[in-house]
Formats: sequence, structure tokens, C-alpha cells
Amino acid sequence: MADISITTEDIPSTNPAKAVKMLHFTGQLDESNVDEKSKEVYQLIEAAQGPLYLIFDLAGLEYMNSKSIGYLTDWYTKLSEKQGGIVLAQARPNILDILQVVGITQLIQSYATIEEAKAAVIQ
Repeated sequence: MADISITTEDIPSTNPAKAVKMLHFTGQLDESNVDEKSKEVYQLIEAAQGPLYLIFDLAGLEYMNSKSIGYLTDWYTKLSEKQGGIVLAQARPNILDILQVVGITQLIQSYATIEEAKAAVIQ
């Protein structure tokens, strides 16, 4: 079983109606853990009272399987329905390559740094 840790951090927004949270991923998302860990993200989305923007810090994510990519698209859809969104930050080259090949980066913006990702969503 692969290990994955997801920690959440509140990010101050210049728009009080918009909630912004950063999720730091460390480890590997695979068949052994993705279903359980995805529940944490769904809980954040469901608890949001208004637009919620999630910044996924992927610097520590070593691997993600196809099922985790499916969850990523579902989270994007659910957040979009609430006028929110997702941005990705600091994805490793192997993760970014996978996301580009399957077309995720056409839906979800990816940034090289946390600062760029924050600037894109805190307004």
C-alpha cells in the first residue's frame, strides 16, 4: 500500500465571498488509497458555503494513477458548478506530463510556483 498525505491550509483572499484552500499532496495516489483520500476533498467541496478555490500543491506528489485523474476532473466539475475552481502548482515533470497527455491542463491551469497559483485565485 502506497502512502499519501494531504494537508489543508486556508489562504487569505482579497474577495471575502471567495474561500481559498491549499492542499499539499505528499506521496503516491494509487488504487490502494485514492478512494479513501478523495473523500477528504469531497468533504471540503460539500462544506463550502460559496465559491471555493483549491490550490493543489503537487510538489510532493510522486505518482498518480488514472483513477486519481478521474477524481481530479470530478472535483473540477463540482467546484465549477459552485462558481469555484482548482489550480495546480509545482507539479513534478512526470505528473505534469501525464496531466497534459490526458488533457487535464486544458481544463485546469497549472503553475510553476505556489506564488503564481495564489495570485491566480485570491483576487
